Amino acid sequence: MSGLGDAFHTAFRLLLSWDPELAEIVWLSVEVSAAALALAAVFGLPLGALLGIARFPGRRFVVAATNALFGLPAVVVGLVVYMLLSRSGPLGSLALLFTPTAMVIAQTLLITPLIVALTRQVIEDLHTEYGEQLRAHGAGTFRAVPTLLVEGRFALATVLLAGFGRAISAVGAVIIVGGNIAHVTRVMPTAIALETSRGELALALGLGILLLGISWAVAAAAELAREVARRAGA
Repeated sequence: MSGLGDAFHTAFRLLLSWDPELAEIVWLSVEVSAAALALAAVFGLPLGALLGIARFPGRRFVVAATNALFGLPAVVVGLVVYMLLSRSGPLGSLALLFTPTAMVIAQTLLITPLIVALTRQVIEDLHTEYGEQLRAHGAGTFRAVPTLLVEGRFALATVLLAGFGRAISAVGAVIIVGGNIAHVTRVMPTAIALETSRGELALALGLGILLLGISWAVAAAAELAREVARRAGA
């Protein structure tokens, strides 16, 4: 029990002093996840919006497939990206494996289906409400997309926050393609796993507390976005 108490004491000391190693891991985690979120948003928001309002043969199958990828296991994503970027893979010549770029690619692939699926639902609901008005103003499918994305910006902020939360807490994908290399690709989830396996609980606890704090902050921001969206629609 005293050993656990000492670990907590050391963990809080690391947090209060903002230990350089801890700060480096946290910053890389946020940087990688933010980059992945930006890329996923660029592709996922318009694709989700189109899927929400377009009607075409096989749409139900595409929606079902997107929803299935919603819960895609992180280790599967990591394995696919590893095979693509490995020396014998089609993109091996780029030498991206075990770099932060590889981690960004893996996280982007991991969260894009989530953003597409959630965006589709938001935009589909908005289109049901405003579709007649948009058609009356001559707005077709492609012209309606940016209008509905702007209209649903508060709800979509919640979608993006959900994507960031999934990205920053993913272990399987980043540890496979990043390698958990100190000062290069070590992020919070992989560092927690490593330090725990080594019995070094202080740093693991410090990072765990920070990761939990980030998760709470993301959840609070998402709740605030939902409240703003509710009031804006009232």
